[in-house]
Amino acid sequence: MDKLTNIIEAILFASGKSVELAAIAEKLEVTMREINAALSELEARYGEEGGIKLLRFNGKAQLASNPAYKTDVEAVLNPIREKELTRTILECAAIVAYKQPITRTEIEQLRGLNSDYAVHTLLELKLIYPCGRKDAIGRPILYATTDEFLKRFKLNSLEDLPDYDALMAAITRPTESYLYAREEYREEEENGASEESEESGEESGYEIPDFLRGLDESDLVKIG
Repeated sequence: MDKLTNIIEAILFASGKSVELAAIAEKLEVTMREINAALSELEARYGEEGGIKLLRFNGKAQLASNPAYKTDVEAVLNPIREKELTRTILECAAIVAYKQPITRTEIEQLRGLNSDYAVHTLLELKLIYPCGRKDAIGRPILYATTDEFLKRFKLNSLEDLPDYDALMAAITRPTESYLYAREEYREEEENGASEESEESGEESGYEIPDFLRGLDESDLVKIG
């Protein structure tokens, strides 16, 4: 039983979300009785004060952090999540700005990532709005930018947007988040590094588009 318990624990941990118990039983060729016994063993293993809790609901199971430690977990993880979510939200905002009207599925196809949170946040901030439905199967909602989007980024019109490829390359830079890279660029600019690299024929990384210089990052991230 210990081995099955450990296997189920590994499955739930790797999934990061709820997993149907029937699917576990089928793939591992074990009975539901054995699955439930293993889950009970996991519950006993974690205990009341453990950092991990086993959730069981609607024929599914999931590992979650102990709500007793919610404040401490948020204190550490929220700043980390904010950096990544800010970049994600910027990326989605840029895609909508250039490709509008566009559906959430089309945004995700361009990003290769789930964009539910980013779209929801952009709607809450009134930077995008549902502008209709696409004439396709399911009639998905189309999104476009608002006047608030233009005001927030100090644009007179969408014609003031910078080159799409350059902007996306800046936002999706794989090192630090875009906001931190922006500060880096400012320091280089003040120290004359940009001018030196131009004279030497070397690239200076990338230039921060004016479109995003006025970003108020505190407004872009809302974590419940």
